[in-house]
Amino acid sequence: MSEGEVFHEKQRLELCAIHALNNVLQERVFTKDTADDICKRLAPQCVVNPHRSMLGTGNYDVNVIMAALQSRGLAAVWWDKRRSVQCLCVEKVQGFILNVPSRVSLGIVYLPLRRRHWLAVRQVNGPFYNLDSKLKNPVCIGGEAELRTFLSEQLSQDVSEMLLVVQREVEEDGTWLNSDDPRK
Repeated sequence: MSEGEVFHEKQRLELCAIHALNNVLQERVFTKDTADDICKRLAPQCVVNPHRSMLGTGNYDVNVIMAALQSRGLAAVWWDKRRSVQCLCVEKVQGFILNVPSRVSLGIVYLPLRRRHWLAVRQVNGPFYNLDSKLKNPVCIGGEAELRTFLSEQLSQDVSEMLLVVQREVEEDGTWLNSDDPRK
């Protein structure tokens, strides 16, 4: 990746969790095979693994994402949606992985179904980018103020969730949260 480029894996199968991980890390680290290995470690005795699709097409759960990040010396902090994103100490966060509702399509025809979809947001060379694997290209969000607006809009959807990708020591000392937050 040359300077100025933004790494962006595009969607295939149900591998959005893998794409979100790689996009937030800004390099291809994880594959379907590595995610399947994590699933086996998480549920070694299960005939049908509860951490992925029965069809073997992906659809990995949050446990796989958390274990994958841990293997890289990182942690995932679950964001409490009752907090304002203004409480977030953005400088301490490496990236964001969101789980949002997504429409299901067959080609150009959208079905009346909603599924869950993982997407990544991260700062690259200054601005923050929406690195959703369903996008043709990364979308520049802008600076910190625009990031907070984007995250607030995403989290306003009832079933949306957010993970903060941080260094382990940031998770341990809680510095991902502004120190003036009374609920810390």
